[in-house]
Amino acid sequence: MFSDFTATNRRQLQKLSTPAKIQDYLNSLPFHFVDANDTCLSPKEVLRFGTAQCMEGAMLAAAALRFHGHQPLIVDLTSSKDDFDHVIAVFKVGGHWGAISKTNHAVLRYREPIYRTIRELVMSYFHEYFLDDGRKTLRSFTKPVNLARFDKQGWMTSEEPVWYIPIHLVNVKHHAILTAKQRQNLRLADAIEIAAGRLTCG
Repeated sequence: MFSDFTATNRRQLQKLSTPAKIQDYLNSLPFHFVDANDTCLSPKEVLRFGTAQCMEGAMLAAAALRFHGHQPLIVDLTSSKDDFDHVIAVFKVGGHWGAISKTNHAVLRYREPIYRTIRELVMSYFHEYFLDDGRKTLRSFTKPVNLARFDKQGWMTSEEPVWYIPIHLVNVKHHAILTAKQRQNLRLADAIEIAAGRLTCG
């Protein structure tokens, strides 16, 4: 399964032996924003180029988790039209869910495996997911998508963009996290929360 990775790649993956180590590695990679000219790099290409955005980071995390016996699972988080969607890799330890995330925001990263359900895990991102004007924007999520479904397309090692994965995420069922009334009654993040939310790195 990992024979198409180079020996160097496999040594890198071997070192990423826990979810926490995978997160630390993702944190060390420079973050790049997606625009119309960006590609969607496979995990092998991320290891090669040493940079990632959230989709690429989630796929690399899923591949590294798979290398160590987990299923390669990702979850799509969608926002209101004014904000960016986000993708996380999820894993289970002791029957509880945790998450690995590539982002330049300080508060939208790792989640310890302490959550009983995927919805509970997703909601842990809700209060920190807001715009500069304080509007909270997280709106829906998918159930875990097992990237093994794309094995025949070589998603882990392709030298071509793997856009078919984010396209798939757009088309799968998303579960709303708020009712219309709840959306109307959301409190804006206050000045201190907004200042903290502007902390970025990478």
